[in-house]
Amino acid sequence: RGGWYSLYPKKATDLRTSRARLLEMFTDTTCDPEIMKNATDTYFSLLQGFIASLDGTKQENKLRFMQNFKWTDTLQGNTPSAQQDAIFELVSMAFNVAIWHAKFASRLAGKENVTEVEAKDVHRSLKFAAGIFKHLKEVYIPHLITPAEKGRDLDPRVMDTYMVQCKAEAQEVTIARAIELKHNATLIATLAFETANFYQKADHTLNTLEPECSSKWRNYLQLKQHFYMAYAYCYHGQTLLAIDKCGESIKSLQEAEKCYSRAEALCKEYRQTKGPGSTAKPSEQLFFTTLGGLIKNTLQKCERENGFIYFHKVPAEVPQLELKASYGLAEPISFEFPAVSEQCTPEVYTTFDLTKGAKAEKAKPKQEEEVKPMKEPDLKPQKDKGCVIS
Repeated sequence: RGGWYSLYPKKATDLRTSRARLLEMFTDTTCDPEIMKNATDTYFSLLQGFIASLDGTKQENKLRFMQNFKWTDTLQGNTPSAQQDAIFELVSMAFNVAIWHAKFASRLAGKENVTEVEAKDVHRSLKFAAGIFKHLKEVYIPHLITPAEKGRDLDPRVMDTYMVQCKAEAQEVTIARAIELKHNATLIATLAFETANFYQKADHTLNTLEPECSSKWRNYLQLKQHFYMAYAYCYHGQTLLAIDKCGESIKSLQEAEKCYSRAEALCKEYRQTKGPGSTAKPSEQLFFTTLGGLIKNTLQKCERENGFIYFHKVPAEVPQLELKASYGLAEPISFEFPAVSEQCTPEVYTTFDLTKGAKAEKAKPKQEEEVKPMKEPDLKPQKDKGCVIS
């Protein structure tokens, strides 16, 4: 995704410079959340001068429509969408900031021996990304002059999916922490069930988009849904065994096996499906194979105990997962754009020739062209978690 300013070189130098720096940060492997915040605050505070009223009234800022912006989209290849609207630039750039935070979390989670502090950073980055998506969708996208096209990044359905997926992946961190610290099985089952529901919700949000641009993404969401349903049934089975409901425990573990097998099948389907984005290999990763072994061993234990102690009949119906988490759920971190820069004053506003930009843009012939994508660093995680947001 990218774009470029051509407005008033003498008056917009800081704006162009801060924008170029922010774009560089997206591909800088040394960039961290603090550096990103400084870069985004600088650019967004200046850009607000093209959007907010600078004379203390509710009158619309005429600079808002002076420049044409072009951005490509994550699902639509390199053919850009364009709008002559500074709010389009604001939400498009902020969208990329959210994607950066999600990618930063994925990269950090892929390290060997992730520390507790790093795990918290992963958790926070994903919740922060979710907060950006939520804020853009609810507050700024409705104010675009031209509504987002179907399947574009600013389509509310795409924005919702990214937000819910970020919340789900943040909860994966919570589940891993709960398992590591050997919290009770009921808590783990509940968190896994809620996480599976998040992935299902994200998948259903995409079901009205064209399959050629959404099938791969939906396969990923579906395999994650079934994977965490397997987790939920596995740990729910442990809970049932602990209260001497061995027959129901066996049935719950059998359902966990089915969900796990479905997740394995979806992993193969996901790898074979063509579509935007990189391809993870979750079925080959430790977190995936560990669950398979846990389900198998727990089921064998339940069957042994039932044969020696309980002699319970295994019910035909799968035990209901009537689970509702009272804590541990990931919520988006609230996001707000910075205030208008002190450099943006009514006096500066009067120095802009309000006819120059508009005429220049109108004189340009409209044509479809490809925007060259930004080259992202080829980062090979030391330990692939199988979680890829984009």
